[in-house]
Amino acid sequence: MKTTKFIVLSLTALVTLSVCGCSHQEESGNAVIEAIMSRRSIRKYLDKAVPRELLEEIAVCGINAPNAVNGQEWEVRIADSPEYIDDVTKLFISKYPEAASRNTYFKNIFRNAPAIICVAAKPGRWAGVNTGLMGENMMLAAWSLGLGTCCLGGPVDFLTTDESARPLYEALGFSEGYELQYVLAVGYPDETPSPKPRDKGRISFVEFGE
Repeated sequence: MKTTKFIVLSLTALVTLSVCGCSHQEESGNAVIEAIMSRRSIRKYLDKAVPRELLEEIAVCGINAPNAVNGQEWEVRIADSPEYIDDVTKLFISKYPEAASRNTYFKNIFRNAPAIICVAAKPGRWAGVNTGLMGENMMLAAWSLGLGTCCLGGPVDFLTTDESARPLYEALGFSEGYELQYVLAVGYPDETPSPKPRDKGRISFVEFGE
């Protein structure tokens, strides 16, 4: 396997970021609400590298998410190496050729994105909540910077359960006891998905004491 390069972020860094206004706005006058309401999962990306400073900014937004007792029991690895993405993809295709052939646009296992952000956590009661909050921070930050994302579980299954993929998983360098939760594909969008309906009927106020 070719040598790969990863950005390893210190989880104890105290950084304050100002997230810039959304470039995919639905006009409301509130940049945060515009980003939330206009964000879409992107599954087609331009063949264009994402600057590392943007990838790092997105990840730092992630580690500034709220988390239980500020334990910060997460680790982030950013892979923007074409060699790493190609190695994972080639191995996946060799094991599951039919999965790749079903997708007309298939270029790599990460929805063709040129970069990925991998999030791991210590197993525990709040691991899913903590990393979920982190992921939403990163997806909204990316969207505000003109980048698309897609939260992926398939590559997690492949990297963590297929024995032949173990060297590629270990190359991510997570600490002992940490488990990969999800992978975010990151790149410049090559599609404009329509919004999917949301059921507002699932929201209700609790009337009590009247």
